[in-house]
Amino acid sequence: MKAFVVEKDENEKIISGVKEFAKPVCEDNEILIKVNYSSLNYKDALSSIGHPGVTRVLPHITGVDVAGVVEESKSTIFEVGQRVVVTGYDLGMNTNGGHAEFVKVPSSWAIRTPDSISDKEIMAYGTAGLTAALSIQELLKNGINPEESKVLVTGSTGGVGSVSIAILNKLGFSVTAITTKINKKEYLISIGAKDIITIEDFMQNSNKPLLGTNYDAVIDTVGGDILAQALKQLKYDGVATCCGLTASYELNTNVYPFILRGVRLIGIDSVECKLEKKQSAWEKLAGYWAISCIENIIKEISLDEIKEAYSELLEGKASGRYVVKIA
Repeated sequence: MKAFVVEKDENEKIISGVKEFAKPVCEDNEILIKVNYSSLNYKDALSSIGHPGVTRVLPHITGVDVAGVVEESKSTIFEVGQRVVVTGYDLGMNTNGGHAEFVKVPSSWAIRTPDSISDKEIMAYGTAGLTAALSIQELLKNGINPEESKVLVTGSTGGVGSVSIAILNKLGFSVTAITTKINKKEYLISIGAKDIITIEDFMQNSNKPLLGTNYDAVIDTVGGDILAQALKQLKYDGVATCCGLTASYELNTNVYPFILRGVRLIGIDSVECKLEKKQSAWEKLAGYWAISCIENIIKEISLDEIKEAYSELLEGKASGRYVVKIA
């Protein structure tokens, strides 16, 4: 089968590209999936350069997302011919991922794809969309009302940020997007941002322990000082969700937002969260939360175009989502 493979050459240098690879053999409690679509995530890009925090086993096939049809089943859960989606767990990390014509996974990792969404559409969301949906579910669960609330989104041109903006806008939230890419202003407006603020303006007065109350909630995808600055600007009973660390894994802040304004900080994990939680999020994305502007967010590529796309992701030049057509 064809696959995008990361490996070491004879000089122990990391190399990657599309090549023929052995088709996986399905074992007990596993399913073999004929892949129709996958997607690209920042974690995939890190895996492609052999980042030891993501991938330690080489040679390796990247791709933390996959959508396709069960080709073979040695499981009591799934039958041949059923459509399935897999995101998270160890897929695409130290287990071969979805950037291949076939992938095998433990049946406990897979979810039946909702009938109302195509494989391409569900990969347009992928891990990024799932993370966005899980974040928005937490806002709603914690009393953030769409009709009355202003939500800040960091990392707004990335996959999680873009999908979050589009869903929040559809649900009736007023969305402010933070960006370092002011040339993407029209893009952000087209997917639902009402206000756009540059990172330089947003980070003013960062030395102060509290700032004016500008937002009811924040969906943070970058961490670090940007999240710390956002916490200072949340209103009383405000909610912040945190799912990323591209700015930094450190959070240097103070307790004032939490003890004076009752702010809540909620971590979002789409990798190991329970299947029921994932299923609920996917059903929403396939139903009422489905966004009409999804085509504005995605760029469809082939296996042969993955390497160039990884470069854009790692250099911070990418926006929206990459969908990889396999079949």
